[in-house]
Amino acid sequence: MSQLEHQEKVLLAILQKKLSPALYDWGKKELEAFYDQCYNEFDERAAHTDREGQPRLIRYNKYGEEVSKVWVNEGYKKTVQSVYNAGIVGYNHKKIPELGEKGNYLYSFAQGYLLSQVEPGFYCPVTLTMAVAYLVDHFGDEDLKLRFLPHILSTGEVELFEGATFLTERQGGSDVGAIKVKAVEDEGGYSLYGEKYFASNAGQAGVAAVLARLEGAPEGTKGLSLFIVPWRKEDDRSNGITIRRLKDKLGVRAVPSGEVEFNGAEAYLVGDPSRGFYYMMEALNLSRVCNTAASVGIMKRALKEGYEYVCNRESFGKPLIDFPMVQETIVQLQTRFEVQLSVMFESIELFDRVAGGDVEISLNEIALNRLYIALIKARTAQEAIRFSHEAIELHGGNGYIEDFVTPRLLRDAQVLTVWEGTENILALEVVRLINKFSADQLFFEDLNQRLTFVSDSRALDEISKKMNALKQMLESLVPLSEDHQTYHARKIAHRMTDLLLVVHAYERADSERELAVATIFRTYVWNKHEFDEQMLCVESFGLIMG
Repeated sequence: MSQLEHQEKVLLAILQKKLSPALYDWGKKELEAFYDQCYNEFDERAAHTDREGQPRLIRYNKYGEEVSKVWVNEGYKKTVQSVYNAGIVGYNHKKIPELGEKGNYLYSFAQGYLLSQVEPGFYCPVTLTMAVAYLVDHFGDEDLKLRFLPHILSTGEVELFEGATFLTERQGGSDVGAIKVKAVEDEGGYSLYGEKYFASNAGQAGVAAVLARLEGAPEGTKGLSLFIVPWRKEDDRSNGITIRRLKDKLGVRAVPSGEVEFNGAEAYLVGDPSRGFYYMMEALNLSRVCNTAASVGIMKRALKEGYEYVCNRESFGKPLIDFPMVQETIVQLQTRFEVQLSVMFESIELFDRVAGGDVEISLNEIALNRLYIALIKARTAQEAIRFSHEAIELHGGNGYIEDFVTPRLLRDAQVLTVWEGTENILALEVVRLINKFSADQLFFEDLNQRLTFVSDSRALDEISKKMNALKQMLESLVPLSEDHQTYHARKIAHRMTDLLLVVHAYERADSERELAVATIFRTYVWNKHEFDEQMLCVESFGLIMG
């Protein structure tokens, strides 16, 4: 049995159900090799990058000329080459040579989930490259595709252009409509002027997708256009882009995040100039799924490290894993991880269908896709922090020492609640979807359809009560002000997420083990502080962890 088969039984079972037989057979072999690289190569490099080999800004060359180059260590470069050559971006858009067919996002996010167990920092540049590939492929004209796509999708046959998406400005943050970077139309096309304040993958990206405002365009998001900006010109001269400084971040130190200035940077308009914000929000949905994959990857690594530690560490004359409280913690982590890994891939399957453009998609599917992306991203980002905390506590004092991976997991996890929208921003997205698309009704209809596969009467009764309570809350908010609705946005999102996850836990329960997983998960979500005379986690420990 390979390490992948030993550690990732749930993942492989999901992929076997959802991928074509040919893609699964090919992908399983590739993922086995990729998993070994993650733990035998990438992990050691990630630790080095985090502690001693962080990116460094080289502003000037030996002649005093501004060059704005970013140095990264040699191990990081090798990881970059290996990951992109594995098709994590390219095979979403082009054929896999051995199969003669395209891959898909299900397979790509499986790679991202594995990568994030050891290097979630580098998965950020991969995410940005995926987003730029999506934008160019879906909304760019043929000239733009011919110029840039072969490089963005490179799996080793041509020079790789990593991607970046530059939105944030000093005065704006989440208020994208406050963007001031100016786009000037000139004889050769467009030139950009202004500053982006939090530009990830600065100096490593070959191309960046940048939101800017054409002269005379209206204020707010309606006046934003999307541009593709090469980092350097074709003759390798500077494209009028300088990096003022790199950010000194708490975690994800592998990705260089900087303050970038455009001084007449050559830029290429993408699609309709009045739809730039829409284009970027479509890419943001993709990035939010990537964020979820990174979160679940950290959850898995934290669980793996914690479980292995308590199985090998003795205290008071016996292994830590023999203590009931430790068994409860491990079983709860395992069930929470499994349910959220599974629901993530359910969401990715819907995203793949909506984003693929190969089949006709209804407005209801688009709304549900956005809703589930927002709910799951917010929850898994918080869970990544909780799992990392639990892993540290299971290790005791050792968990706080940088010789172990647990401090890095916690530092890296913290940013996932901020990247691609904070919990507040995502909750506001939920309220917007409810008001604009009646997403709450779509949600309840979807849950009721899923519940037709659930036979546990006690679970059905509790789910029904929780659904009715949420409906009453939503009905009470309808006549109230916008302030009331936004004040309760997080409460609404939390309740929707709890329901979605619990229903999915039972929906997937096709064996005694999965039913135990669902029961423990439901108990954790809604009754974790109640008296548990049965000691359910201890009773089910062998079944779930065996």
